[in-house]
Amino acid sequence: MVDLEYLKNIRLVAEPTAQKIVATLFLKPNYEIFRKLDIRFENIERIPRDENVIFAMNHTDRFNYWPFQYKLWRLKFPFTTVWVKGKYYRNSLLAKGLDLCNLIPVPSMGYLIEEFYKKRFGKLIDREEYRKFRDIIDGKYEDLEAYRKDLAEITRLMGDSFVDFIRDLYEKIMEKVADLSLYALFEKGLSVIIFPEGTRGSQLGEGRTGIAQVALHTGKTIVPVGCNNSDAVYPGSSPVAQSGWITYRIGEPITLDNQLKAFRISEKFRLLSRDSQQKYREQFEGATAVIMKAINAQLDEKYRRG
Repeated sequence: MVDLEYLKNIRLVAEPTAQKIVATLFLKPNYEIFRKLDIRFENIERIPRDENVIFAMNHTDRFNYWPFQYKLWRLKFPFTTVWVKGKYYRNSLLAKGLDLCNLIPVPSMGYLIEEFYKKRFGKLIDREEYRKFRDIIDGKYEDLEAYRKDLAEITRLMGDSFVDFIRDLYEKIMEKVADLSLYALFEKGLSVIIFPEGTRGSQLGEGRTGIAQVALHTGKTIVPVGCNNSDAVYPGSSPVAQSGWITYRIGEPITLDNQLKAFRISEKFRLLSRDSQQKYREQFEGATAVIMKAINAQLDEKYRRG
């Protein structure tokens, strides 16, 4: 399980050897020998050469960041780390590989609920039960009687302090994700790839505010990237790419001096914290809208948000 202890043991490096090994021994033969994959970068001049950045990309399939990382490596851009869902770390062997490849696990609230439920009852939580947990934890109830009933059930299942416990744990975990992201950007000179949607989908979904928070906190440049046709190259769960093409269309860089100027926050704030989310919600959501619009503009019609 990806918990605080797991995150404390993440060791990011400036030049990840495992990324080089995977690129040389697996991706290169896959893309150039056994299959023929044409990885296209449009408007590559928009990626700064003299700084590490935050890449904001749509997420069409499990592996659409691999060809992007591979092409960046071949073109000698800075190495990258990626925000990756916590659920991919459920397999211990895969988790080890992801750690070696310099990635940052980002456990969601949903992931934590599922893991603790499974740990207690030895089975996956069903959708209806999960919805009760989320609504209680997120405070989304309008019917007081329904709230009391479901809270009593969750207390019976998980204990008196579970709701406060899970909220507090999530807050601490996100603080650690923030620390790792800052360490990657400022100590190791890595660029960070973030999927603002937080989940996969053929059409661009609604963005979450994490990437905007990182940009507003750090002042780092965001480079919007529209990934097109990767889902045809990686149609399922296999990490082996099919022959074909992928176009990564690069948008104009987004900085605090241009598109995000209106959302600049002059005082220091705790990155990815609940307090900051509440206090600066308007700025975070406004900046996120700008970022998502920029990604959308780089997508072929079939991937654009309707």
